[in-house]
Amino acid sequence: MLSDFKAPDSSAVGKWCFALAKELWPINRSLTGEGVRTTLARLKEELPNLVVHEVPSGTSAFDWIVPDEWTIRDAYIEDQAGNRIVDFREHNLHVLGYSEPVDKWLDLKDLQSHLYSQPDQPEAIPYITSYYKRRWGFCLSEQQRLSLPDGKYRAVIDSDLKPGVLNYGELLIQGETEEEIFLSTYVCHPSMANNELSGPVVTTAVAKWLSAQPALKYSYRIVLIPETIGSVVYLSKNIPTLKSRTYAGYNISCIGDDRCYSFLPSRAGNTIADAVAQHVLKHIDPAFKRYTWLDRGSDERQYCAPGADLPVATIMRSKYGQYPEYHTSLDCLGTVVTAEGLAGGFGALRAALNILEKDFVPRVTTIGEPQLGKRGLYPDLSQKGSGNSVRDMMNMISYCDGTRSLFEIAEVINVSFERLLDLSKPLVQEGLLVSAAGKT
Repeated sequence: MLSDFKAPDSSAVGKWCFALAKELWPINRSLTGEGVRTTLARLKEELPNLVVHEVPSGTSAFDWIVPDEWTIRDAYIEDQAGNRIVDFREHNLHVLGYSEPVDKWLDLKDLQSHLYSQPDQPEAIPYITSYYKRRWGFCLSEQQRLSLPDGKYRAVIDSDLKPGVLNYGELLIQGETEEEIFLSTYVCHPSMANNELSGPVVTTAVAKWLSAQPALKYSYRIVLIPETIGSVVYLSKNIPTLKSRTYAGYNISCIGDDRCYSFLPSRAGNTIADAVAQHVLKHIDPAFKRYTWLDRGSDERQYCAPGADLPVATIMRSKYGQYPEYHTSLDCLGTVVTAEGLAGGFGALRAALNILEKDFVPRVTTIGEPQLGKRGLYPDLSQKGSGNSVRDMMNMISYCDGTRSLFEIAEVINVSFERLLDLSKPLVQEGLLVSAAGKT
């Protein structure tokens, strides 16, 4: 396992994330219940300062109410011979999420109204929930559903729906300022790899990397919540702080496959979080997929809603709803989500946060171009093309008048922030560049 997160290799982080995801894979998570608590307890082993909160069922949160807690112990359909033909213990997607308890014999015709499948993906078990309306049901492949012979079947769901608590995790990492970067991911889905586990494992890796840094400019507020109701609850309890302190934020979802990179903007679309995310992705993969606010579907809906108006954008690999395995049993570790995909997701988020942390407004200390040759920063033999090797440095210097940040200069000259940051370091060391704010 990876022990040093201060300056980790992305490949090693990807392997670490994949191993953690394998541990969390079997846990049956939902909006509430033991699965969420078990998941958060395991993540707290990696993040000792993670605080796990609980909010009682029935609590009002803006226009929402925290639902009853769902506990499931077993569920199955058996035939008249006593064979379990659908078994929750074999795959936790087999049960409609938040199913109320049942134990009855039904004819196949009557059972069909409680069965759910995905006709366009006949081999997949679909992920289906009914959080806010009482019902029960089973999910199975279309192939299996069509193969069921006439007869009687016993449907058993050993579950409880009763007042309990909603849990979420919160980690605060203190930086030099009270201004915060807000990171949010969700822990409310059962065994699906990209749509669920990629978010919390990559977020945990990012949190470990941030915690290992010797100094941070910004403070970081990181939450692991049930999707939708969790973000609504968190906003209801923290909105004054979030509105006054959040400089930028990212919703972290679907960040573990290796097919593509995707970006979904904040509702405003012009925040620093939006600009930084697009800068990072265009230098990682110029063909990254750009979505609009109208394509939203995760917790950015709540964080950017009118009245909240937080500067939260989303960096993803394949976007939720846009890859064929989404919300089915086909969204698996090793096929959809890979160590390489997780490494890429981590690398993109780390690059975005590094821009926010390291950006400054540079000002050149000379009038006219500084003489770089005497400092060993420019070729000492002048001939056609000799200046090409330092073209990026010279373009950067030409904009260092104390009015633009390094990130803004990177955008103007179309060079990655990471490269300009590296080019600026020897200039700072030589006293040729200073921060217009007095600090670099």
